[in-house]
Amino acid sequence: MPSRTLAAFVILALAGASAGADDKKKLKKPGLELRSSPRFAFSPANIFFTAELKGGDDVEELYCPEVEWEWGDGGKSVKEADCDPWTEGAPIERRFTTNHTFQFAGIYRVKVTLRKTGKNILSQSLALTIRAGLGDTSPDPGD
Repeated sequence: MPSRTLAAFVILALAGASAGADDKKKLKKPGLELRSSPRFAFSPANIFFTAELKGGDDVEELYCPEVEWEWGDGGKSVKEADCDPWTEGAPIERRFTTNHTFQFAGIYRVKVTLRKTGKNILSQSLALTIRAGLGDTSPDPGD
């Protein structure tokens, strides 16, 4: 009888250890998707951008990041983080949006970077074509 009790104790201890390991599973970081609307326009063009976290878990590293947009035209904008301190289970923001106006024709490489305490966490870029509109004498990228 004592050996059955010992065996049951060992089984319960092992089950508890494996349950604890499951609780501490490795969280998966989401991917970052960047899109513009429209992707093709005539200058001057006001373009709407969306950067969105896809999949993965709500990891602390992505809670309240600084968001930097590089426009490919020499301009840059930064939205600094201003959030309450992280608490377990706090939801992360998954969508970041902004507008930017491109004055001249060109092919622009737009990049968004999410940062936390000065460290780049995720970034994504896209190519955007702006064709010459009325009065724009810059070279048309389609020529």
